[in-house]
Amino acid sequence: MWRYVLRRLLQAVPVFIGTTLLIYAMVFALPGDPIQALAGDKPVPENVLQVLRERYNLNDPLLVQYGKYMWGLVQGNLGENYDGQQVSDMLGGRWTVTAQLALTAWIFELVVGVALGTWAGLRRGRLADTLVLGGTTLVIAVPVFVLGYTAQLLFGLHWQIFPTAGTDDGWPMSYLLPGMVLGSLGLSYVARLTRTSLAENLRADYVRTANAKGLSRARVVGRHALRNSLIPVVTYLGVDFGSLMGGAIVTEGIFNLPGIGQQVFQSIQLKEGPVVVGAVTVLVLIFLLVNLAVDLLYGLLDPRIRYE
Repeated sequence: MWRYVLRRLLQAVPVFIGTTLLIYAMVFALPGDPIQALAGDKPVPENVLQVLRERYNLNDPLLVQYGKYMWGLVQGNLGENYDGQQVSDMLGGRWTVTAQLALTAWIFELVVGVALGTWAGLRRGRLADTLVLGGTTLVIAVPVFVLGYTAQLLFGLHWQIFPTAGTDDGWPMSYLLPGMVLGSLGLSYVARLTRTSLAENLRADYVRTANAKGLSRARVVGRHALRNSLIPVVTYLGVDFGSLMGGAIVTEGIFNLPGIGQQVFQSIQLKEGPVVVGAVTVLVLIFLLVNLAVDLLYGLLDPRIRYE
């Protein structure tokens, strides 16, 4: 297995380089002068502009800029923004907020999504199945900002079940409502994947054999059918965790959470390319590591899978 892990890590290197190069090129290809943007409408002497552009490597070709950025990244330096602040310091306190939000949404997807999918899969064609399919279709169709403001109005202001904004109540209370909003789309896909995969596996030969042996219904479903049905679900959940980390901009804005998404949004408005690139670089690393962990989980779910 260790050789497999090492091989996957080596394969991740060109993926990481290609992804970060693309992101770097897209961010720094945006129109406008970020140095001039610092001064707003006030005129800036040309010699000052030249000094600052030289300091932040803006006069270098794109590949040279990227090479200097990667060299700093290897040394553990995410660079600094155009005010001289270290990107790592700017993002440091915000990672905890985004990680807690993403983890809350991920757990919500896993627990509720698998439970609903199992319930619908065991009752395929019945009322429960119709309710789950109809409910998940509705959630998929509604934009996340509509769900967010509606949930905030009902559960926060009207019924006062959850805090409406901020992180004053700590984890998990401050993150339950935004986590459910952020994870609602993923929950719908998890429930549908679980339902479809379980319904298909319940008709498989090995399930009929287990039933013929006289095994209990709970053991047939839990140990055999559901275990094999979770492989596509685990794949989706692994990919979705990275998406939750990077896709929380709208949710963090609605619930006023000082996370990475909010910082990236502000940095895009201010044309602070180093902050955007630094945040996305870390998200790419998280995405690659989570996908490696998902691949390793396959062997636990299906013993037929071996790593050579």
